[in-house]
Order: sequence, then structure tokens, then C-alpha cells
Amino acid sequence: MEAGICYIKPEYLVTEVNNGSEAINSENSETNKRKREDGEEVEAGGKKKWDKKERKRGQNKNRPVFKDERYSHLCHSLIDGTGGEPCSLANCRYVHDLDAFLAAKGEDLGPECYVYSTKGYCARGVSCRFAKAHTNEQGRNLKREDYDEKAPPTTCNGVSSELQVRLRKHEYDFSRSKELIKMAERLRDARKQKEQQEKDGKEEKSEEIANATAEDKPPNDELEKGEQTDSKGPPTQDAAIETPTGCAIDDSTVGRDADKKSAVDFREKLVLSPLTTLGNLPFRRICKEFGADITCGEMACAQPLLKGMGQEWALTKRHQSEDVFGVQLCGNNPNMINQAAQVIHETAQVDYIDLNIGCPIDLIYQQGGGSALMRRTNILELTVRSCAALSDRLPFTVKMRTGIYADKSVAHELLPLVEEWGASAVTLHGRSREQRYTKHANWTYIEECAAKAKQMPVIGNGDILSYEDYVTRRTLAPHVSSVMIGRGALIKPWIFREIKEKQAWSPSSGQRYEMLQKFCNYGLEHWGSDTKGVETTRRFLLEWQSFLYRYIPEALQVDPPQKINARPQKYRGRDEMETLMSSGNAADWVKLSESLLGTVPEGFSFVPKHKANAF
Repeated sequence: MEAGICYIKPEYLVTEVNNGSEAINSENSETNKRKREDGEEVEAGGKKKWDKKERKRGQNKNRPVFKDERYSHLCHSLIDGTGGEPCSLANCRYVHDLDAFLAAKGEDLGPECYVYSTKGYCARGVSCRFAKAHTNEQGRNLKREDYDEKAPPTTCNGVSSELQVRLRKHEYDFSRSKELIKMAERLRDARKQKEQQEKDGKEEKSEEIANATAEDKPPNDELEKGEQTDSKGPPTQDAAIETPTGCAIDDSTVGRDADKKSAVDFREKLVLSPLTTLGNLPFRRICKEFGADITCGEMACAQPLLKGMGQEWALTKRHQSEDVFGVQLCGNNPNMINQAAQVIHETAQVDYIDLNIGCPIDLIYQQGGGSALMRRTNILELTVRSCAALSDRLPFTVKMRTGIYADKSVAHELLPLVEEWGASAVTLHGRSREQRYTKHANWTYIEECAAKAKQMPVIGNGDILSYEDYVTRRTLAPHVSSVMIGRGALIKPWIFREIKEKQAWSPSSGQRYEMLQKFCNYGLEHWGSDTKGVETTRRFLLEWQSFLYRYIPEALQVDPPQKINARPQKYRGRDEMETLMSSGNAADWVKLSESLLGTVPEGFSFVPKHKANAF
């Protein structure tokens, strides 16, 4: 069998791509008009468009994005219907004609509002796309008798208006951060001075030894029995006794057997990777229900956080089901990163803060952030030392790759330094920035790096899509304390359940559809059940579906389990829904979303944000 191909049982193979939903592979779908032949892209007429060297990867930056105009929103004074207090703003730009708004809103998407049924009150009121479920005959928004207005919110974090003003007016007190940076600079300078002294001392000592050896070294026949000569110095009489030979038990406390240091135990855990765009709060709730132990928000850039930008602070939001939750920061300046870490520590509810020094995105890298920090060790040292000293109860962790270039790994040198600087844990993704998500993650190298840790837990990351993959990687890397799962969780979120139950789980198309319904409900609760919230939920659902369609049911495979980079043969599912879910055609994803969230707006089109060269 050819490597890189997931072979399908003959009864499920298709020989032709129909006009319907049997176009399961994005390279064979109607919307993808490109063919890859020997690294070239060829149009329908046969004209060469680009070759392998020119191919762009990463993000579809020119994709169409649905925009919900602000003037189409209902004024908050009318949210609960007529009869409330009139709008007091003279220049209010929102809609004040309730009848016209309701007519333009269209029919409800369903008879039941998930937010109202779970909480007893829907804050979107008459603008909710399920408003009939909680409005009376007069059109007034209702509150159930069991609704508790004093109940704590199910989500926390984000930025308050008061904090936003303080950040934008530069009134937030960052004196603590400035002191920590100065302390880190003193420690760094002291370390460099010590290293220089040791280097100078070694050079002087080596010269003295060389001179003494040349003058005082006796002839070989005068060496006493049991003495040995050392090529690096004078003979040592007990060298044979001091150097053990043969089998020995390694009783060092490295990796998973190390003593706990931080407030969060990172050992023997299943960690959900921080995923840009796709690692949103509703998705993390799904993963928690399937058994993820530790979750982390999407990567947040330090500079927008310090400017009080609401969109960036939204990435720090946490659901009450996330019992161990962290925020991942990205930046290129130690002062800025430390200030962002300080304000998060003092204003948000987080269990740990993570620093991203593995992000391969060009924009981040060119500005000196992400994986560029792996070659800016002076900046990295200041950042880790200062952030790790913020609090004894707030662990500071680092997520890195093997290096920048595929042929020059540096993580084995960086990891012990990061531990020395105060990091509570390190996550190592077994690929370089240059590799992105192509090739296989190098777990042999991950083990080499993990073995260098003295007490700090090392979390391995890369290419885990099944329980068998988990066992294989843990066997290859016994010093690894835990595993982090990213793409594997996007393709099959129940990977956490499989690992904990130590067996494969192959959900039916109905069970997978129920999971999508749950995601939509969580999305409507998080982003809102009005038109804007519905379309935001739809967009994130479609982004997720660009990974979900890659899952191949166990019963259809010739040799399960599925490998993460293996592309399937063209196939059809066991029923119509399974076939639709396996389609790589974005038009079929939109069709699937319409069965969950109603008809898309006029002129709607979707192109995934991430375009992966690796399957």
C-alpha cells in the first residue's frame, strides 16, 4: 500500500464524482477548480498558474467575509419590545422602528430558544431569531419565574468598560511589571558575567594543564597499575572506579516523576492546544465534555490587549466548565508581554499563562514574535524570567517548536534554559516553523529534549489522532509528562474520550450531527441568538467543518486507525448524512449549516480561513 493514503473498503468507494454531495475530497469538489500536478496549479484550459516554489500557504487573506451592518441592529431600548423607556440618545444610529425591524428580521429559525430554555431569560429579546419562544401576544420579552437575576454568569473574563478606559488612557499601574523587568535584566547580566568568568577560567586552566602535562608527564611504562591517562588532563588513578559500566537504574527525577512545582499539575493530563480561530469557547466546551483535562484560549497578542481592544480580550473568556484554563500570549517585546501578563493576572480568572514562541504565521514572525523568539534568546530570557516571577500561584508556561528551520533544531538547547529561567512547563511541537504541519512530528527529538528537563514537566504535541497514536508516542517519549492535542481534536473531538477509555469510538452520523447541534447551541449562548450571533456561529461552524470532514469512520477503513496526514480514497458514507459530513466541498458545508441555523443571507459565500498543504 502506498504511504499517505487511507484505503477505503471496496463497497464504499466511488469511481465518479457526482453533482451532489459525494464529492468528498476538496481536491475533487466543484468549488475547487485547481489540480495539482507535480507541484503545479493548472487551470481548466491547461495554463500554468504557479509552481511549487511560488505556492502560498497559511491563510486565505482575500476571502469574502459576511458583515452585519450596525444600522440594522435594534436599539437597546426596544430589545424587550414596546412599552419600555424611550431611547435617550439624540444621535442613536440603531433602528427605532420595531415593526420594520421585525419584518426585515424574517421568520424564526425554530420553536425553541436554547438560551431561554436553559437560563429562563434571553437578553436578545425580540431580536432573537427564536423570539416567539419567549415573547407574549403583545410582543413583550418574557422572564421565566425560576429565572435568577443574581445567578453568577456562566462565562468570565473579557474587558470591562472601566478597565478599557484605564488601559486606553495609560492609567493602569504597571510599576510591578517594570520592577520585574529590571530584576530580570540584573539576573541576565549576572548570568552572562558568570558564564564569561567560567569561560575565561577554563581557558586559563586548560593552558596551565597543557604546560604542566608537557613538563611533568611520566613515560608510559612508569604509570602505576590501575592508573589511566585522560586525554583532557593528567592521569586519574580511580577513573575506572568512578565510571559505572553495564546496566544501571536511572533514579533521576526528570519528566513525569519530577516533584510538583506549580499550582497546576501538568502531569498525565490531556491538554487541548490553543487553536487560532477554531479554539473558541463553544468548541472548548465540546472538548471538555469529551474529557479534555486542560484548556487554553486562542492566542492573544499583547499589544491589542494593552490597548483595551474588546475583540482581543474576548479571546480570554472562560466557561465555568473549564476547571483548568489558561491564556496564551504572543508578542515581541518583554515589557509589553509582561504588562499583558500582569493585567490578566490581576483582572481575569486564569490558572496559568502561556507564551507562544512557536507561531509560524509570517506577520507574527516578521515582527519578531512567535517562533522568532526562539532565536532572540536575550528577549526570551527577560520575558520568561519576569513573567514567571509575577506570582507563585500563577504558573507561566512556554509553547515552542523544534526550531525555525527543519535542519537546525534548537529546542534541546532552549528547553533547559527556559526551565532555569522559571517556566513551570514547556510544550514542544515536534515540527519546525519551516515545516508548519507537513512531514511527521519528530517524537524522538521530543524525547531527547524532555530528558534534559530536571523537574519541569514537558508536554509533547503533534500527530495524535487515535488511542494507538497516543500509546505509540508515549512509548517513544517516556520522559514526556503529558500530551497536547490540536488538529486531532479538530478532526475528532472525541479523541480525549478514546484515550481515557483506551479504545476507539466510532460515532454514527446521527451522533456527530447532535454534536454539531450542541456546538450551535453553545455558540448562540456565547455570541448571541440574534442575526449577528447566528451568522457568527455559522462562520465558526463552517471553519470547524473544514477539519471535521477529514474524519473517516472506522468501519469504512481497510486498516484503521486513520493517520492524521493520510488522504482517503474517494468514498461515500453509510448514509446520506455521513456522506454529506465527509464532503470536502464548501457548498456542502453551507448546506449542513442551513439544516442547523437556517438559510444563509443573500450573497453569502464561504472560504476557509486556513488552507493547509498537509491534509
